[in-house]
Amino acid sequence: MSAGTGPPSATHLTSLWASVWFALAGAVVAGLLVYGLASGGRGGATPERLALGGAVIAAVFTGISQTLMLLDAQALDQLRFWSVGSLARADSATLTTITPFVAVGLLLALGLVRPLNAMALGDDAARSLGAHLHRTRFLGLLAVTLLCGAATSAVGPLVFVGLAVPHIARMIAGADQRWTLPLSLLLAPALLLFADVLGRVAVRPDELDAGVVTAVVGAPVFIALVRHRRVVAA
Repeated sequence: MSAGTGPPSATHLTSLWASVWFALAGAVVAGLLVYGLASGGRGGATPERLALGGAVIAAVFTGISQTLMLLDAQALDQLRFWSVGSLARADSATLTTITPFVAVGLLLALGLVRPLNAMALGDDAARSLGAHLHRTRFLGLLAVTLLCGAATSAVGPLVFVGLAVPHIARMIAGADQRWTLPLSLLLAPALLLFADVLGRVAVRPDELDAGVVTAVVGAPVFIALVRHRRVVAA
């Protein structure tokens, strides 16, 4: 882009490695903002508050992204395709690049099973059981950052997978993280595979990206899960 015609397109960092690191940085900022917003007030960071806080932060970041895209037509063309969320561009090179980040994130998440179970009983009970609250929260945020950042950099945002799948896993396996986390590891790719197949056959000979299908299917599922949770709590 010549001088004087507008800002440079995405700072010219177009490699997958650049996308991974920028995605991780964005995940850190988003995670901190969501947790800070959800943990304010009485009751702490409940799942409902985290979900609502995530929706608010997502709306803010979406507005910022759209503003930046309007300032650069080339970035608009590139991001318009990427922001839907699709498996079409994921190849062996992509998998090789994100595997270290995913592996570390998984190890961290699985290693936090016991302290997370303790924290589900409340902070005081968790302390009495020997859980280190601040360390567990920090490592949990780090695990989420690595997993979400790596996945987003590879295939774009896949809406409601991270919201609906854990709730479905909890309904099946209960609140014990020793079962919920492994079950989520199975349900999430199963949902994504279903969305990808459905997108390929629903509008043949055209094709819907997996991100569109997960948004259409996941939104009503998540609403039903939240309603069910409120009914049970009542």
